Amino acid sequence: MSPRLSVALNGSRSLTDHPGIPRSPQELAKEARAAVEAGAQILHLHAYDPSMVETLAAGPCAAALRAVRAACPGVPISLTTSAGIEPDPGRRLQLIAGWTEPPDLVTANQGEEGIVELCEHLMQRGVGIEAGLLSLGDARAFVRSGMADRCVRALVEPLDADPEAAVAHAAAIEQVLLAAGISLEQMHHGDGFASWAVCERAVSRGHGIRTGLEDTIVLPDGRPAVDNADLVRAAASMIRKQ
Repeated sequence: MSPRLSVALNGSRSLTDHPGIPRSPQELAKEARAAVEAGAQILHLHAYDPSMVETLAAGPCAAALRAVRAACPGVPISLTTSAGIEPDPGRRLQLIAGWTEPPDLVTANQGEEGIVELCEHLMQRGVGIEAGLLSLGDARAFVRSGMADRCVRALVEPLDADPEAAVAHAAAIEQVLLAAGISLEQMHHGDGFASWAVCERAVSRGHGIRTGLEDTIVLPDGRPAVDNADLVRAAASMIRKQ
């Protein structure tokens, strides 16, 4: 099987970083459809309220999910649970417990306070967990949690700006999982231009990769990306060449 390809459509990146960042349900649906046509197999997104503020509230999350599902029927959708949106663990769990239209998946950063309880709640609701590992500390916490066999995949997500450092960091995170005997499916990405080096290493090892305007606004050659589909085409080409 070829490595899976996911697209992170928006994240918390500013419109000043890239004017094409989708935020409204309609914008997300349009970008998602184009990304799927370009080769994306999984869609990851952050919901925004009518004031264009990032949120975990039930209404905006449901609106985003409905729009994207209508545009991309059958394609798995992952929502964020980031503490960057709601840092209070109790309040975050309360908001997510109020979701009326659960996503297929969530990304759950394993270094965040209260993440195990949040994952347990979502797994009980049948939502798949993509365990976010941004650091060695996150990977070790994930191993200690004992949740690996109930998660869908591990997201290896080094945030180092330097490509060589990011690749080394990804390799070290992967080694923590291997040493613990965790054979969970992996999906890798980095941040900014370094993301492409992380993805290239991951594909060479048979892992899935993620791209999208949340992760990077530039193509592998450093040129600005037009949109999410532009990034997906580049990532799909990287997979085909392996």
